[in-house]
Amino acid sequence: MRKYLFSAGFALLVAATSASITMMTPPAFASQIKYVVNNVPITTGDIQHRAAFLRLQRKKGDPADEMIEQTLRVSEAKRLGIRISDAQVDAAYQRFATTNKMQLKQLDGVMAQSGVGKEHFKEFIRSQMAWNQALTARHRSESGGGAMSEQDAVRRMLDKGGAKPTAMEYMLQQVIFVVPAAERSATLSKRKREADAMRARFNGCNTSREFAKGLVDVTVRDLGRVLAPQLPPEWADQIKATKVGGATSTRETDRGVEFIGICSSREVSDDKAAQMVFQSEGAPGKDADELSKKYVEELRKKARIVER
Repeated sequence: MRKYLFSAGFALLVAATSASITMMTPPAFASQIKYVVNNVPITTGDIQHRAAFLRLQRKKGDPADEMIEQTLRVSEAKRLGIRISDAQVDAAYQRFATTNKMQLKQLDGVMAQSGVGKEHFKEFIRSQMAWNQALTARHRSESGGGAMSEQDAVRRMLDKGGAKPTAMEYMLQQVIFVVPAAERSATLSKRKREADAMRARFNGCNTSREFAKGLVDVTVRDLGRVLAPQLPPEWADQIKATKVGGATSTRETDRGVEFIGICSSREVSDDKAAQMVFQSEGAPGKDADELSKKYVEELRKKARIVER
């Protein structure tokens, strides 16, 4: 369900790499409320940032309409209890830069020079991540996948002629270098160096607590059995790419600086694995665009949209 974020991101990259050299920093503009969508304001500044974003992607579209749709999507995600943290957004922003062989400062520069602004792009990322989760929930609700038991999932797959599916099972350990919110700006860099140092010495889950004994405010948590479809999206790729006995790279989160140790992994085939695989395969794929369009149209009909 990362489709929306990364398809848009790829177009952005194509435009940015060719256009950023000649771009001029746009003039500052005064921002006023232009629309109110379900009591959420959309400003002329928001719309101008989105217009710049469309230009950067070389896409046609109505920037005001796009901002209205984004606001509807975000509101619906909040109603469903979906929350995308700043740490998740920052991690996605970092991955976008890394994937496209850019330093964060370079990406910040492209955003600034184009008139998009990194904060507008980050809010776009947040809305896409939240909407992907909302679409998945909607799809499961309509298909009945959300209420399906482990046994029902296995039976349904076998009825279709397939063998019981398998999934990778991981035993994981989470190491957190805690950084209180009040101390974040002053100590985060130092804590990241400490976390990187411990991560470099990591050689299995059995010794991590011994390493942590001499360190201040370090938490080591055994996460237990985690199947591949259950892995948090922000960690999944790294966990899958890390060998047993190794650790992922460190990541800044709301709690501080963290990494995940891979204690063991094995392929399993049981009812729980079948349920997880079925539900992950049941997420909207090719039909996502149609489902999204239908969903947004429903939200528009119920929404109160006022133009100032």
